[in-house]
Amino acid sequence: MIGYTLVGSNDLEKAKAFYDALFDTIGVKRLMEFPTGGCAWGADWSKPMFGVGKPYDGQAATFGNGTMIALVMDERAKVDALHDKAVALGGKCEGKPGVRGEEGPQAFYAAYFRDLDGNKLCAFRVGPA
Repeated sequence: MIGYTLVGSNDLEKAKAFYDALFDTIGVKRLMEFPTGGCAWGADWSKPMFGVGKPYDGQAATFGNGTMIALVMDERAKVDALHDKAVALGGKCEGKPGVRGEEGPQAFYAAYFRDLDGNKLCAFRVGPA
């Protein structure tokens, strides 16, 4: 159902460098460059993409309180790697990697962080360890 997500940035070059390095951790590359200076990353064209750009209205980019984008991973190690890389790149930890709830076939393993502009993201995997 979701085709892509987009977060705003007040410093596109810094944001692109952050996301290039972050997504490289899980083998995801840029797929699109926008004429306005933004871009989008994805695993391939048949899957949802994650983008960053300047707000259309020309105002400063802000993050929404309660707004979060969750990125699904196929293994817990990638959740850990993405969170660790985000923090190493200057992002802020909003919840270390771990199981939220009970272990088992539907275990929710997640980590939370904010990017350099304050946008909140979650990396998660549902399933057993």
